[in-house]
Amino acid sequence: MLDNEEFMRDASPRELTQNPLRKIWMPCKNGHIAQRRVCMTNCPTLIVTVGLPARGKTYISKKLTRYLNWIGVPTKEFNVGQYRRECVKIYKSFEFFSPDNEEGLKIRRHCAMAALNDVRQYLSVEGGQVAVFDATNTTRERRETIVKFAEQNGFKVFFVESVCEDPDVIAQNIVQVKLGSPDYIHCNTEEAIEDFMKRIKCYESSYQPLDENLDRDLSFIKIMDVGRRYLVNRVDHMQSRIVYYLMNIHITPRSIYLCRHGESDLNIKGRIGGDSGLSARGKEFARSLRKYIQDQKIKDLKVWTSQMKRTIQTAECLGVPYEQWKSLNEIDAGVCEEMMYEEIQEHYPLEFALRDQDKYRYRYPKGESYEDLVQRLEPVIMELERQENILVICHQAVMRCLLAYFLDKTADELPYLKCPLHTVLKLTPLAYGCKVESIYLGVDAVNTHRDRPENVNVQRSTEDALQTVPGHL
Repeated sequence: MLDNEEFMRDASPRELTQNPLRKIWMPCKNGHIAQRRVCMTNCPTLIVTVGLPARGKTYISKKLTRYLNWIGVPTKEFNVGQYRRECVKIYKSFEFFSPDNEEGLKIRRHCAMAALNDVRQYLSVEGGQVAVFDATNTTRERRETIVKFAEQNGFKVFFVESVCEDPDVIAQNIVQVKLGSPDYIHCNTEEAIEDFMKRIKCYESSYQPLDENLDRDLSFIKIMDVGRRYLVNRVDHMQSRIVYYLMNIHITPRSIYLCRHGESDLNIKGRIGGDSGLSARGKEFARSLRKYIQDQKIKDLKVWTSQMKRTIQTAECLGVPYEQWKSLNEIDAGVCEEMMYEEIQEHYPLEFALRDQDKYRYRYPKGESYEDLVQRLEPVIMELERQENILVICHQAVMRCLLAYFLDKTADELPYLKCPLHTVLKLTPLAYGCKVESIYLGVDAVNTHRDRPENVNVQRSTEDALQTVPGHL
């Protein structure tokens, strides 16, 4: 944030200059751009999960952390169970969680405080904006301790409670997630399930759910039976975004198919952007994609494309209905549209170098950055989370952004994810992640992937600048 005292000393309007990388206007003093930290929350937020074991709290925590990081809000998850496993190396049985086990209670309290101390360090010192405190937090006393901690440190608190009484959902969660826990690495399935069910019983006697009257002053969302019903109380802007996200996710098994359009005429020529049609090989890929999709016999498959000619031509060959999204259009290269990398280096060498220095945040003159693209794609992600089986036919930069969300990739990794032409990526969401299968459909295409060159200096030679440009006509 800008220094308020410095601003008050000099109340006259400051000179503005355009940041060459991001193309945004910023205050300038003595020829130097004033540094400021972009913050998407007006004060740090502590998200606190509430609920009995096997209610999906860690699933929610991990998804929420991934989503917030993807949209540019620095977020970190603090799983108290992990602190407990580091403190108590060998788990013996459910008796550790018994309300009568004084030693167990002492260790669990110590682990919770250690996690909260790390939360303080992350939000107050390391520049984090959101921390997710993942634990049962089933008693009002424990939640009051967390609220007091947050007030002392200037954090907002938002509780996320997951309530589920469906025995089938609980059993499925235990089998899918808990049996793979380090706690049960040396147990057979029956022993592990029996022990975990007894662990749940240890919490039930003292569980005090969030109450819309007793807890009316708290900010929270109560998720009932995996999204069948919700109760939302006192939310601010950031919390409302979190609520909207949580109301869109589901646990129904499904697959998401991502692919680029078939090879285009501009792809062959090594030119970026534009709105050209498919090459002969691109049309062949479209036919191969149709056969692949038919062979998969996917139930109720939906198909999305951008509004650009090459994705629509690809979808037309499938012979099924499809929906066009303007949000899925390729990144706008501005003044560099339809240019070859060699031409960009010749006409805009400074821009070419700046993009290599920070590809995620670099914005093309009169165009977009990957950072802009992520913001444009947020509604797409929300709708993807609501859908079941779906095929998205899109573009290289767009596919990288979508893939980074599902695979939890950083902003630095995102612009260099490999998304080759004529290859389908099948994503299958799992409890705490995503399984990826890459299916090459056997149709040759040009390589459009350009790695970051070793030399990103503005004064570099043309040879160094073009070091990683893929071959083309």
